[in-house]
Amino acid sequence: MSQLLRVQNFVVSLDGFGAGEGQSLERPFGHADPGAFMSWAGATASWPNRTDPGGTRGLDDYFTRDFKNNIGAEIMGANKFSPHRGPWENLDWQGWWGEEPPFHTPVFVMTHHLRPSFTLSDTTFHFTHGDPASVLEAAKQAAQGKDVRLGGGATVIREFLDADLVDTMHVAVAPVELGSGVRLWESPDDLTDRFNLEIVPSSSGVTHHLFWRK
Repeated sequence: MSQLLRVQNFVVSLDGFGAGEGQSLERPFGHADPGAFMSWAGATASWPNRTDPGGTRGLDDYFTRDFKNNIGAEIMGANKFSPHRGPWENLDWQGWWGEEPPFHTPVFVMTHHLRPSFTLSDTTFHFTHGDPASVLEAAKQAAQGKDVRLGGGATVIREFLDADLVDTMHVAVAPVELGSGVRLWESPDDLTDRFNLEIVPSSSGVTHHLFWRK
């Protein structure tokens, strides 16, 4: 079975933005409200940061639970890893996720500003300025036969879509408009020349968009 490059549980607004403007340490999603983007997943029984029993079951829970299924490596952009811009002033920053990142795989961070790899728990972060095809090849080797997750943000996903490297994609459209920010698409129909598309509404208010290659 061939390894797939999969986008999973990526969230955009009704007007197609994957993040707002002005990302900072205090506001990882820019001017977008992170609760409006992620509350559908946080409410599920399978949300990994849940500290109390319960949570919803059903469609949202399925996608939350499936996030780690058969994933052997992740690719992300520099803006998902860090709010910093430009060269590294120091190497103290090690991501948003603390000592136990949620990836549990090698992670390849695409950036113009390289730094040494480092490991937190069972996640090793590698920094690369390669093109999408070469980064994907390295990630597939690291994944040891499992699939590779393309984690975002929207700019990196667009780069891999433009290079025709994405195999499947799950995008949850949140019921909020941002007006500006980092755009994934003008319309999901932009991708139907290459992908099949099924749209499934959820009782939480998000609409799940499922893409797979024609």
